[in-house]
Amino acid sequence: MLIDLVDRLRCPVCGAGLASADRVLRCPTGHCFDIAKQGYVNLLPGDARAGTADTPEMVRSRVAFLGAGHFSSLASLLAGEIADGLPDGSCVLDAGAGTGYYLGAVLERAPGSVGLALDISKFALRRAVREHPRIGAAVWDLWRPLPVPTGSINVIMNVFAPRNGSEFHRVLRPDGALFVVTPTSRHLGELVGPLGLLSVDERKSERMAETLGERFLQERYDEHEFALRLSHSEVETLVGMGPSAGHIPGEELSERLTALPDPMQITASFRISRFGPV
Repeated sequence: MLIDLVDRLRCPVCGAGLASADRVLRCPTGHCFDIAKQGYVNLLPGDARAGTADTPEMVRSRVAFLGAGHFSSLASLLAGEIADGLPDGSCVLDAGAGTGYYLGAVLERAPGSVGLALDISKFALRRAVREHPRIGAAVWDLWRPLPVPTGSINVIMNVFAPRNGSEFHRVLRPDGALFVVTPTSRHLGELVGPLGLLSVDERKSERMAETLGERFLQERYDEHEFALRLSHSEVETLVGMGPSAGHIPGEELSERLTALPDPMQITASFRISRFGPV
């Protein structure tokens, strides 16, 4: 599917358009980018560092947890928000797409649209291109200027990922929309203290709106909560796919879990915000 999305990409070196031939993307000035056998393209320069990119272990945990349907309610809500009324021929950019789980749900509801997944983890994008046949994927650092033409994107979705407000504004069509999903301070509250997980700042959503405020108007937001009933093994998988994965050694996590009920009820709490460009 990446080949069908080449017109949605630009050369990250010179900004020219790209064309595909023999599993290579090439611009008129000669910059070339190989398409991996898994179907994604890496557009990052050679000196780029993956930093906090999802590791293979995190990707496996995410695939297992999301594949079990624990966050299917969130995926369905987001897909409904984005897909309903989306015109045929639209392009949905998932900025920080991870394994493509949420983008796949959107495209399933929007049969006339395509999806471009950007993420800094090649391991995550190997999975994303398999999530839906209309997903094209490129390895990219969201803090850099996006390799996307100005005003070419109908919808940007940003789920638990970094936000580059100026670049989001540049690539989004004037009539487009930005959807941002953030956890609330109640998210996984039953686990934060006992397991020593990273907590969510109570002002996270407020600060997020402030950082986007110069270029976007927050049109609405809705908060959603649902209960998860998870075994200790499923809790370990949940922790392993998120930002706390590198902060708690596996043996220590298992030891802390022994003091908690098995299974246990956990709160999932999210805010879905819609922004329009100004």
